[in-house]
Amino acid sequence: MYKIIRECLFLFDPEKVHYFSMNSLRLLCRFSFIKKIISRFFSPQNPPLQKDFLGINFKNPIGLGAGFDKNAQYLNELEALGFGFVEIGTVTPKPQAGNDKPRLFRLPKDKALINRMGFNNNGVEVIAERLRRWSMVNGQSSIQNPATAAHSTFSTKPSRLIIGGNIGKNKITPNENAWKDYEICFTALHPYVDYFVVNVSSPNTPGLRELQEKESLRKILTNLQQLNAEMIDPKPVLLKIAPDLTTSQIDDVIDLAMEIKLDGLVASNTTISRDGLVTAADEIEKMGAGGLSGLPVQKMSTSMVQYIYQKTNGQLPIMASGGIFTAADAKEKLQAGASLVQVWTGFVYEGPAIVKNICKGL
Repeated sequence: MYKIIRECLFLFDPEKVHYFSMNSLRLLCRFSFIKKIISRFFSPQNPPLQKDFLGINFKNPIGLGAGFDKNAQYLNELEALGFGFVEIGTVTPKPQAGNDKPRLFRLPKDKALINRMGFNNNGVEVIAERLRRWSMVNGQSSIQNPATAAHSTFSTKPSRLIIGGNIGKNKITPNENAWKDYEICFTALHPYVDYFVVNVSSPNTPGLRELQEKESLRKILTNLQQLNAEMIDPKPVLLKIAPDLTTSQIDDVIDLAMEIKLDGLVASNTTISRDGLVTAADEIEKMGAGGLSGLPVQKMSTSMVQYIYQKTNGQLPIMASGGIFTAADAKEKLQAGASLVQVWTGFVYEGPAIVKNICKGL
């Protein structure tokens, strides 16, 4: 059924279809009885798939990667579709419109997407307030003063949706001041998310990937680690890396992560490579710059996960992202050393039953 619907949806602009689809789902989920029906149909019922990761209980290991629900607008709806966790963002201190449209493109022959969104989001203040209201409505926080929150308040509902906060810097912020942007986002979101992901690997903000260099990373991450240690309820902090890193660059990331006791890595972001695509070269050229996601990234991501796992003897926890469409794809990542997996492009191509189907296969 979804394949037929997808054929119709793929006739229209990808970004407009994204918001049309999610807003339609949000309208349906406003009626509690309809949300229950959707949840019953799409949510997996697999208690054995519960996963403890970094001290957090995930109801299943399938999450939605950052970039889909940038502004934390669709948590209620994504929960109904059975996701074990949703990573909101990338969030920046100030609101920004992102890059010029069109900025999202489909490559159906490759089961892929190209995006150059550019961290379009409402800004951390608006998103933090949205998360606060959502957590209160859903009974996930009874805290009146977030500064005195204890992490145990986020653990009273074992089957609840886990929220990750993916944070970045504004386009206009110079790289030497990037650490300040990450600090602002970290502090504002801290009471309302379960874990953080530091995004320095998007190819769509000029100069951002330069922050993956060891000393630039050290300044950002050590500052966040220090802030985290001062909190009553420290949250896991992970780093998202690009699949285009060289082996020596990955080694630098691993060395730094182990040195400062980073909680884990997310492998991986989108790639700037266009190698091996079936889509005609002239079509790809018309789409222009941006990060490529989906099936073409699958092997790159798995290889990176496996390398990190073997290099660290499994001591550095990993979330895997990249080319996950089926249970077999998820198993490949888990067997390579990942503890959790994230979908994004697979969700677009496989539809709302992707979590249930993967969990059933697992």
